[in-house]
Amino acid sequence: MKNKLQRYFPIIRTRKEILNELRDNDELWSQFESWEEENQEEYLDICTGVKGVKVLYDTFFKAVMNPDTRPERLNDFLSTVLGRTVKILKVLPNESARIAAESSLLVMDIVVQFEDGSIANVEVQKIGYLFPGERSACYSADMLLRQYKRVRRELGKKIHYRDIKKVYTIVLFEKSNSVFKSFSKDIYIHRFQQQSDSGIELNLLQEYTFICLDIFDNIIHNEGRKIDGRLEEWLVFLKEDDPDMIIKLLEQNSEFRDIYEEIYNICRNSERMMGMFSKELEILDRNTVKLMIDELDEALGEEREKVKAIKQERETLKAEMQEAKAEKESLEAEMQEAKAEKESLKAEMEAERKRAEEAEKELIRLRAELEKLRK
Repeated sequence: MKNKLQRYFPIIRTRKEILNELRDNDELWSQFESWEEENQEEYLDICTGVKGVKVLYDTFFKAVMNPDTRPERLNDFLSTVLGRTVKILKVLPNESARIAAESSLLVMDIVVQFEDGSIANVEVQKIGYLFPGERSACYSADMLLRQYKRVRRELGKKIHYRDIKKVYTIVLFEKSNSVFKSFSKDIYIHRFQQQSDSGIELNLLQEYTFICLDIFDNIIHNEGRKIDGRLEEWLVFLKEDDPDMIIKLLEQNSEFRDIYEEIYNICRNSERMMGMFSKELEILDRNTVKLMIDELDEALGEEREKVKAIKQERETLKAEMQEAKAEKESLEAEMQEAKAEKESLKAEMEAERKRAEEAEKELIRLRAELEKLRK
């Protein structure tokens, strides 16, 4: 029995056909058996159309959206995202390995130059980094500086600042972080550019677009929700692996049928498909380890902050104890002084009492003598 996507793409093979081909090839079967059962099932589900291909993953994206061989596709997507028509001139080497190395779960990263000289960096993050604004600003600044150095090499002393073109940073999050989710569960795209508070317009060159695919996914799956416009069509194609959503896209815009046809032709080439899938698993494994290290570093940093806070609190308590001790010693000294003063007063009072007693005795004697004299 054909599944839903097989009815649209008859070239999709059955699970039995794929397994038989793999068993007939010792190398492919050995590779297949080396995978975890979960990965085996995912591979078979993709190749049989039970679910769609994760087009945004690097190897699959480059297979069907390659700016060298099929530039019109990426041109259309980027033009839709940026809101203006762009045309890719060439792919630039991603020289910012240092910045990229700080990442975790970066599943796709490509830098292209448009015909007008402007540059766009497009990256897909499986899990959104902490501090997305700061990180993107650093990456954008790095690309801007690289462009300046390249233009300066080309033009020499003739260089003018007007020769430096815009730099676009486009980030798609498979799982966006809390910054975006806490802001809104209904807004999936955020565009940034610098502007003044006075209204004056200056070309400050750097623009940013952040697309939260998980928020988009929640929105687009609402019952009765239509795919609204070209951007959402592209996001459904790039993000969705749900056959029902793929069929919904195909029925709305048949232009995507050719790309899916290309994808399922790749799926028929087991050697190529397994190579691409294996590469994605390697990237995922490597980045998962990197993510774990990042999380451990973050946890360690949090523990260090806790220890620091405890140490500061301990120092504060120690200072307070020293202050209390000094205050206690001061009180004890005052008490000793008061006690000495009390003893002194007591002695004076005793002396005064004795003097009073002696004076009284003397007074009694004098009265007796006076009585004698009167007689």
